[in-house]
Amino acid sequence: MVRPVNLYPVFADLHGRKVLVIGAGTVAERKIGMLLRAGALVDVVATRLNPALLALKQSGQLQHRALQFTPQQLDSAWLVVAATDDVALNRRVAEAAALRQKWVNVVDDVALSSFQVPAVIDRSPLVIAVSSGGSAPMLARLVRERLERALAPSLGTLAGLLDRWRGRIRSALPDLAQRRGYYDRLLHGAVPALVDAGQLDEAEREVTRTLATPTAPTRGRVLLVGAGPGAAGLLTLDALRALQQADVILHDRLVSAEVLDLARRDAQRIEVGKSGRGPSTGQDEIHRLLIEHARAGQVVVRLKGGDPFVFGRGGEELEALRAAGIDYAVIPGITAAVACAAYAGIPLTHRDHAQSVRLVTAHCARSADSLDWQALAQERQTLAVYMGGAQFDVLRDKLIAHGRAASTPVALVENGSRSNQRVIVGSLDQLPELARSHQVQSPVLLYVGEVAALATQLGWFGAGVESGIPVVLAQAA
Repeated sequence: MVRPVNLYPVFADLHGRKVLVIGAGTVAERKIGMLLRAGALVDVVATRLNPALLALKQSGQLQHRALQFTPQQLDSAWLVVAATDDVALNRRVAEAAALRQKWVNVVDDVALSSFQVPAVIDRSPLVIAVSSGGSAPMLARLVRERLERALAPSLGTLAGLLDRWRGRIRSALPDLAQRRGYYDRLLHGAVPALVDAGQLDEAEREVTRTLATPTAPTRGRVLLVGAGPGAAGLLTLDALRALQQADVILHDRLVSAEVLDLARRDAQRIEVGKSGRGPSTGQDEIHRLLIEHARAGQVVVRLKGGDPFVFGRGGEELEALRAAGIDYAVIPGITAAVACAAYAGIPLTHRDHAQSVRLVTAHCARSADSLDWQALAQERQTLAVYMGGAQFDVLRDKLIAHGRAASTPVALVENGSRSNQRVIVGSLDQLPELARSHQVQSPVLLYVGEVAALATQLGWFGAGVESGIPVVLAQAA
């Protein structure tokens, strides 16, 4: 049993300093890579090098002594790493290092090590180290993985910006308490979002502006975020980070509870969903709420099912924000048509059956009348129809009238990607009856085309496929 150790965390500056590594295998290669990134002068003691380390030697990135280990080799080193598979040799290295008061790490041997290499989250110059004191290295790795997901890759760039401004901020705000308050407002304001969006010049201007009025309230902003089709696992890392930053979340009715559960606990949640048959929030009211909360200095997440730019009216919301002078960013989501098809085992394109995909919305008679039915009825393509529940009769009649075969397979995917997903497969001529007999409810996506029948063979998620009408998959010509 490994004795837990209370470690003193230290970040070592190894730039230009010699580190002795004993061993030249795969494990040593990993350690040497980290040391070189830290600017260390790496000296390897081993009778021979593996191919990767040999290439580093030939390019002048490390020194190599093709010798057996001797204690005298430690004398000029700042740190020592023993990375061999010879237990006795590793012990001799550790004992010799202890006698010379050298810090030594013996790979995978906590008892022999005087320092340990932590799991690292690298956002240079920001670096986060995680250690369990040797008692649970796999737990430390798990924590690192979770932090990697939670921390934006742009944090390193942000840290560099703050470093450039540090002297000027200190001169402008000599009082420590005032300076801390300023940094708190700065890091909860627009600057991190501007850096994350790659707008570095604008971020620099924002620091200039805030430093001129250091007690002014922060600028709010809106993050337009795609929540995907419902399964929390399909949320992107950027979307997860946005939910953790949010002061206010304006979400659609169909955003799943498991996605909302990932948001910051004290964020205000406002449902602004639309429904054809129930209470709805008008688009103008949504615009008003976005602008009002952003002007109050809050981080507002506008959370939409699927992707905000695919039948989500995201463009209209950005136009309103731009007209109001509100900062915004867009975090796309996994498009519902793509995700629900994948969870139902329906390939949207298939070499034998479909060479194109069309995404269509038909939530009302007016939208149905504006569609190009001649193009939609073409063969060898897949139609993915959003919000078509009230128009299934029209969809069937129009497609058949414009040349689509009555026997064309269709699939209804209800609650796609969620635990209560249902997939119902039938044929185009019986589409309305199929939906009624199975009491299909929103959210539902309709797929029309030969690939829809593949759900009976390729479906993998949920309770399986309910076949309403027998279908015959068209054979390749």
